[in-house]
Amino acid sequence: MNPEITQLRIEIDKLKQDLQGLNNEIFKGNFSARQDFSKFCDFRYRMKVPSYATVPTTVSEVGELIEVLGILYICTATTPTYTKVGLQT
Repeated sequence: MNPEITQLRIEIDKLKQDLQGLNNEIFKGNFSARQDFSKFCDFRYRMKVPSYATVPTTVSEVGELIEVLGILYICTATTPTYTKVGLQT
């Protein structure tokens, strides 16, 4: 077999190993969650919620969470409509 082709195959194999190593480093432990049949999710890491001084008037996605002056809101329509979560004061 041609030595140049052999060398290229060795380099390709090394690049594949490097790419797999990077994938393992990026994803390992960063996206773990557990879900049971009641749709409960147990996140293993802290979830950051954007903080605002007032409720935004820009278009948002349904289900988006925000915090306004210590109160948690969820977007319930893309108009946007934010609803306070729970019995917060």
